[in-house]
Amino acid sequence: MKPLAIIILGEKSIAIARQIQTVIPDAVIYGLAPRTQTADCQYDKFSETVSELFSQGHPIIGICAAGILIRSLAPLLSDKRAEPPVIAIAEDGSAVVPLLGGLNGANDLARAIAQVLQVQAAITTTGDLRFQTSLLAPPVGYRLLNDDDQAKIFLADLLAGKSVQLIGDAPWLSESNLPFADHATHKIEVISNKIQLEEIVSKLSSTYLIYQTEQIQDQKINGKLSIIGTGPGDAKWMSPEVKKILEDATDFVGYKTYINLVKEFTKGKTIHASDNRVELDRARLALNLATEGKSVVIVSSGDPGIYGMAAAVFEVLDHESDSKWNQIDIHVAPGISAAQAAAAAIGAPIGHDFCTISLSDILKPWEVIEQRLAAAAQADFAIAIYNPISSQRKWQLPAAKEILLKWRSPDTPVILGRKMGRKGENVRVITLAQLVPDLADMQTVIIVGSSKTKTLAWGDRIRVYTPRKYD
Repeated sequence: MKPLAIIILGEKSIAIARQIQTVIPDAVIYGLAPRTQTADCQYDKFSETVSELFSQGHPIIGICAAGILIRSLAPLLSDKRAEPPVIAIAEDGSAVVPLLGGLNGANDLARAIAQVLQVQAAITTTGDLRFQTSLLAPPVGYRLLNDDDQAKIFLADLLAGKSVQLIGDAPWLSESNLPFADHATHKIEVISNKIQLEEIVSKLSSTYLIYQTEQIQDQKINGKLSIIGTGPGDAKWMSPEVKKILEDATDFVGYKTYINLVKEFTKGKTIHASDNRVELDRARLALNLATEGKSVVIVSSGDPGIYGMAAAVFEVLDHESDSKWNQIDIHVAPGISAAQAAAAAIGAPIGHDFCTISLSDILKPWEVIEQRLAAAAQADFAIAIYNPISSQRKWQLPAAKEILLKWRSPDTPVILGRKMGRKGENVRVITLAQLVPDLADMQTVIIVGSSKTKTLAWGDRIRVYTPRKYD
């Protein structure tokens, strides 16, 4: 069965959706684009999204009114044996109502969800309510050999007071509330998958149900996950390898700003856009999509291995266990980094030994950043500084400057590269003494030269380079 889709209409429903993911880890949360910020992926039109997921066979949980689900899916209803489960959950989690897919496990799914939400599932199927099992929809590993009409008459007889004799062993039957009795007129037999149908077909009737065990085999997954770097932004910096991956992809996963950089490749494809601070959720979603046999691409700007999504994917693989992920083909396709782009635009400031340091303290403490700045400055590396400043941490760049000035001259060349490869690109050269927070933002990469880095006046132009020879 395909991964379950949780459809929400507003950010208030995200808490309930996340609770459901605790019992169904591979479930994907779809949030209405204007009203949600932290869903796994976003959609624009409710009915179209629900209809498409239903048609593809995804079980659906709508944290919304039952009516909107019913109206969206009514035109698609035809074969109840083929319908995936559809469940409506009240926005406050007080009601869990299976609407469709009773023959494909909707009631059991509703019970599991109701248990985690600490409510009672609103099961309306009479047989399920009375007998605590579904004769028409056996669990995975069993197949009902009788036709629908025979099974329905059999169930109606039990509801009318008939008893049943169980022949064979099946916990889902023996532990149910079925009215068992020896020598009953109605019988249920459980047979091995090794028995030929010709041997038992004559027994099948409205008083004799037969379930055959099925061997559950692992299916080979041929899904692919590519983590690509677009470069700083301009399509001319995108490698031929990356372009080919984007052309062949079925699903695009990433921060919405980065996906917009490759919109020429996304037409007719499935887009799973998300916020910039849910990297592990994004990686998990991409891995699960790949287990469905899809060709999934995670879009990073710059190079995916430099403060990008590649590390997030391998973190999830390292810390979480899912055997299905073992069969995915995972590939990292490099891109041009912002530091390379800024350096090339002004000359060759990283023409000798250099390092990169991020000033963001979201994933590492400021004390570690201080130590690394001091060590790099003392070792006389040219330093490319990423994430130099944000609206909530303006103090870190002045603090970094203070550390660097212990080992660098105030006249050290500093390059500010902003929006590299995008509209509004700007590269300027200042000195370390002139570096102030107002000159930078999160779209700026800063390159601080080494003690050997030079500013070259070349005609009416300025270039910066670090000599290859270290005297």
